[in-house]
Order: sequence, then C-alpha cells, then structure tokens
Amino acid sequence: MEKLNKVPDFWLTAKISEDIFNEFGTYLQFDQPFPAYNTRFPGKLEGILESVRQTFDNQPLNATILDAAAAYFNQIIRGHPFQNGNKRIAVTTLFTFFRKNSKWLSVDNQELYNFAVWVASSPAEFQEEILAAAEKFIKKNLVEIK
Repeated sequence: MEKLNKVPDFWLTAKISEDIFNEFGTYLQFDQPFPAYNTRFPGKLEGILESVRQTFDNQPLNATILDAAAAYFNQIIRGHPFQNGNKRIAVTTLFTFFRKNSKWLSVDNQELYNFAVWVASSPAEFQEEILAAAEKFIKKNLVEIK
C-alpha cells in the first residue's frame, strides 16, 4: 500500500485520546458501561502513547504508519489504561490514527471485534507474534482515503 511505510504525519496524544473518548464514549456503551475518562489508571495511557513515539539514535522505533498503528492497537488493548472499554477505545483510536494519516480500515465489525479479543487474550510471551499478526491484519484491511 502506497505510503504505508512512511513516518506518520499524525501521532496520538493524551488530549486527542480524551477527545476521542468524550466524543465517541456514549456510542461505545453496548452492553457494558464506559467509565469517565478521568477514571483511567494515572499515567498508563500517557506511557503507552509516548512509547509508540519513542526514538533511539534519533530514529523512531515505530518508524512507519503500519508499525505505529499495530503498536497503538496492541498496547492500548494489552496495557489496559482504562477500567473498562480498552478494546473499544483501541479500535476507535486506531480509526482516528488512520483517518488523520489518510488511511482507513475496511473490515467487518465482527472480524475486527474478534481480532481485538484475540489480541487481548493472547499470552504476553508472544508479543512479537501479536504485533506481526496486527500488522498483517491491518495490511489486509487497510485502504487509502483522499
């Protein structure tokens, strides 16, 4: 996919995540409540978002849109920065990240839900495989937008 391997033009921040949470939280209730944003675990979300932007020797560790998207999705689900709704906010955040980087996922809701549940339930010792699977899932379902 064109430009999938470039450095993101847009990165997520705690403020952007809060805006996403506040704007879409009521739509993400389903059969489980969505707690208020300020009830998240202090510092966890900020740590996750900063870790995705981390650099070494002035080079980003998640150097491409694909790398960053997989890392955001995986770390928000598995890092559990919220009391509830981590998979839902990870999905919503992923779509926001893609939209701001002129990409989109074209995927069935059930397939996306199943994948998020699989990420959440996968053993921690398979971290590299989980990230590789997330990248493969994203590549399979990603489309360009104008």
